[in-house]
Amino acid sequence: MANALTSVTSDCQSCYKCIRKCPTKSISFHDGRAEIIPEECVLCGACYLACPQHCKVIRDDLPLVQKILAENPVVYASVAPSFLAAFPGCSFASFRSALLQLGFHEVEETAVGATIVKKRYDELCDDGKHDVIISTCCHSINLLIEKHYPAASKYLADVLSPMLAHAQDIKRRHPEAKVIFFGPCISKKNEVEMYPGYDEAALTFLELDRWLKEKGITISSDPHPEPVAASLARLFPIEGGILATMKKDNPEFSYLAIGGMDEAILAIEDILSGKVHHAFIEMSSCSNSCINGPAMPEEGRALVSSILAIKRAAGPKDFLVSSYDDAATKKAFYAFRNDRIVPSESAIKEVLAKIGKTRPEDELNCSSCGYPTCRDKAIAVLQGKANLEMCLPFLMGKAKSFSNSIVANASDPIVVLDESLKIQLANPALLSLVGILGEKDLIGKPVSSLMDETLFALALGGENTLNKKIYWADYGRYLQATISYDKQFHILIGIFRDITLKETERAKEKAVAEESAKITSEVIEKNMRTVQEIAQLLGESTAETKVALNKLKDAIKKDSGDDE
Repeated sequence: MANALTSVTSDCQSCYKCIRKCPTKSISFHDGRAEIIPEECVLCGACYLACPQHCKVIRDDLPLVQKILAENPVVYASVAPSFLAAFPGCSFASFRSALLQLGFHEVEETAVGATIVKKRYDELCDDGKHDVIISTCCHSINLLIEKHYPAASKYLADVLSPMLAHAQDIKRRHPEAKVIFFGPCISKKNEVEMYPGYDEAALTFLELDRWLKEKGITISSDPHPEPVAASLARLFPIEGGILATMKKDNPEFSYLAIGGMDEAILAIEDILSGKVHHAFIEMSSCSNSCINGPAMPEEGRALVSSILAIKRAAGPKDFLVSSYDDAATKKAFYAFRNDRIVPSESAIKEVLAKIGKTRPEDELNCSSCGYPTCRDKAIAVLQGKANLEMCLPFLMGKAKSFSNSIVANASDPIVVLDESLKIQLANPALLSLVGILGEKDLIGKPVSSLMDETLFALALGGENTLNKKIYWADYGRYLQATISYDKQFHILIGIFRDITLKETERAKEKAVAEESAKITSEVIEKNMRTVQEIAQLLGESTAETKVALNKLKDAIKKDSGDDE
C-alpha cells in the first residue's frame, strides 16, 4: 500500500516551504522537486498544511472503506472526539445519524477507548516503576521517538492508543465486526498498518467530509444536545485533555502537557539530558492537540470555539468500559533502522566553502533553504537530501557576480536607467568612451547629461530600439544603439556598439567613389562628340548613344553614393 502522505513532484515550485516547516527535515530536494522521505517522516502533516501548491497528498482510503462496507454486514465506525471541532454545531447523535446513512452498522466514540487508556496511564504513574512517562495516544509522537530519538523509547507508555483500544473493545463485544476509524490525523493510517488486527482502516475527517458531500448527506446542527454524564474522555483532543481525565493521585509525579512538534522535540531532548524526573507528559504533535490536526475541514479550524464545544460536550464521569489487564492493553514499539550518516567536521566545512561560507560571519542562517542553519543545510547535502543551489544568498551572489562580470567585461558600452531616466549603471566601456574615470560620477544623473534621451523615452513608452545608427555629436562618435525596457524590474537598458571606425572608412570610400565619378563624367562629356561620330559609323543614332552614356554616368554616381 502507498505511503499515507506522498509528494506530487510535478507541481513543485521549489519554494522550500515544506522543508522549512518539516520538524524532522524528512524531505529531500533534487531536480527542482521536493519529496517526502518515508523512512524519516513522522506524518505530522506540517508539510501538507504548508505547501502552497498542494503538492503533498494524503492517501485516499475511501475506496477501501467502501469495499469493506459492501463485503461485511457488521462494520462499526469509531469516531475521534475531535469530530465536535471538525463539524461545528453537531452532536454525537446527529453525527451518528449521518454515518448510519453511509451504511455503517453502528457508530461509537473513540473516547470509549480513551477511557481505557487513561486508566492505564494512572496505573503506570502509581506503580512506582517509572521515572518519566510519555503518553502514546499520538502516533506521530511515537514515530518521532522511534525514528529520531530511539533512546527515548523506554519512556513511551506501553499502552494502546485510544483508536486501537476502542477497536479491540468493539471486537471483544462483537467478534464479527470490522472497525473504521475517523479522525483528524494522517498518521493513524500508518498506525493501522503497523498494528494489524485492530482497525481495518482509518479515514481522515477530510475524506469523511468529501464522502458525505458526494452522497448528499448533511450532518444536522444540534445546538442543544442532550448532555451525557458519562463522557469525560471527550476532553482528550484538547491540550491538557488527557490530564483532565486522569486521577493524578501520585503526589511525587508532575503532570505536564506539551503540544506541537517543535515543543515536543525540545521536551524529548530535555528528558534525554537527564534533567526531567518523576513526570507524566501528555505529548501531541499538533499545537493545541487533536482539534488542530492536519486533516480537519477548513470550517473546523476555529480554535476557541472548538475548545468550548469540546468542554461543553464532556460530562463529569467516565464512559462505562470493560476492565482490561495489562497484557491486553500493552503496545509494542518498533526500533526503526537509522542509516543516516554523521558527517565529519571537515566534510561540513568543505560543503560550506562551496557555497561561499568560509568564515562564521558568512553563515547567515537565514533558513531560506528550509534548514535552520547553514551547517544543517551542509549536513543535509552530505546526507543526499539537499543540494548546494538551495542556498538563496549564494545563488543571488553568484548571479550578481556573473551578471556584473558580463557587464564589466563587455566591449560594448552599456548603460542602465531607472524609469525616471536616471543612470543606475555604466560599464567601463562606456566610461572609457566618454572619458570619465569613475562610475560614481554618472550614477543618479539624468541620461540627458550624457546623450539624447529620445530613444530611452520611446522605449519607456513601449517602442524599443534595435541596432539603430545614431551620431553622438558631443564625442564625435557613431553608435549602433539597442535600447529596451524591462517592465518586470522597471529598468531601461542601453547597449551601444561603436561603429565610428567603420563609418569613417565608409566615408573615405564614398569620397573616393565620388571623385572617380566626377572624373569619369568629365571624360564622358569631353569625348561625347567623338563617341557620337563613332556611333554614326556603327549605324547607331546620336540619341541612342547619348542615352547609353548617361546610363553609364548614373551607374557610376549610384555606386559612389550613400547606399544607406
